[in-house]
Amino acid sequence: MSTVKTTTANQLQFANRKERSPWGDAWRALLKNRLAVASGIFIIILIFIAVFAKYIAPYPYDKGNLVDNYALPGPKYLLGADFLGRDILSRTIYGAQVSLAVGFVGAFVSLLIGMTYGLISGYSSTRVDNLMMRFVDFLYAMPILIFVILLQVYFKAVARTGVGGPFLQTLVAIDNKMGGMFFIFIAIGMLNWLGMARIMRGQVLSLKRKEFIEAARSIGASDMRIIFRHLFPNALGPCIVAETLAIPGYISTEAFLSFLGLGVNAPRPSWGIMISEGYVGLRSYPHLLLAPAVALTLTILAFNFLGDGLRDAFDPRLRGQ
Repeated sequence: MSTVKTTTANQLQFANRKERSPWGDAWRALLKNRLAVASGIFIIILIFIAVFAKYIAPYPYDKGNLVDNYALPGPKYLLGADFLGRDILSRTIYGAQVSLAVGFVGAFVSLLIGMTYGLISGYSSTRVDNLMMRFVDFLYAMPILIFVILLQVYFKAVARTGVGGPFLQTLVAIDNKMGGMFFIFIAIGMLNWLGMARIMRGQVLSLKRKEFIEAARSIGASDMRIIFRHLFPNALGPCIVAETLAIPGYISTEAFLSFLGLGVNAPRPSWGIMISEGYVGLRSYPHLLLAPAVALTLTILAFNFLGDGLRDAFDPRLRGQ
């Protein structure tokens, strides 16, 4: 009798036990990585600062007082003022909007285009797959950074001279309303999906011959159901990890373009623009360079640490190490 009760209790306990999922296991593994958690908290705080910059910044980013130009850090300007008497702290806070917007929008566009392209390529026939990937190889042979610079030079020239058809002028108007970020989104997001396409294709090629895919085909599941119900969810994790690791590259590219004068439109602040303006007076006024350089470095490190944590969490071989 006691054996029957024990068996029944074990069965009830097994029935009530929550089913573990790969996403749940990855989340628990991520929480054990203190550096990744701290980086995630830092990014959340940075997003909060960027969203509410209007209320957090002590001064408007475009208002200055020539009497206070090159003012040293003090009670009035906590981080000092630049050559036009603009508060460096306020401009650094507003600069977070540009860097985070470029990072997240670039990642979203890259995910959307790259995952769609890679999913179609990996699931299609061998001939279609070869044709699509040869196109990717051709684009990979192009110097992407130089192409981005040329695009920005062209867009800036169109905006400055007013030439071009109605379509280009519409794009210029949208870019002006966004403070010069729209063309950066186009240049960065639409030219950095190649690696994501390769990753997604590799995931699809490794998954579409698995037993659960063959089982889905055997019961008559359609191609669309197999793609969106089975292939896409299982391939999403590595793609998110790869794109998180790519966000620092997008932020660095925007800072580099802004440093060259090909980024956002003045007087909108960007960390790259602030570094470009501050390095000239590095010896006499190092405070001009310190705040944007530290903010840019910490942000890139945070995304790198978070990406490393996500990669370890989604890799079953690395859990517990």
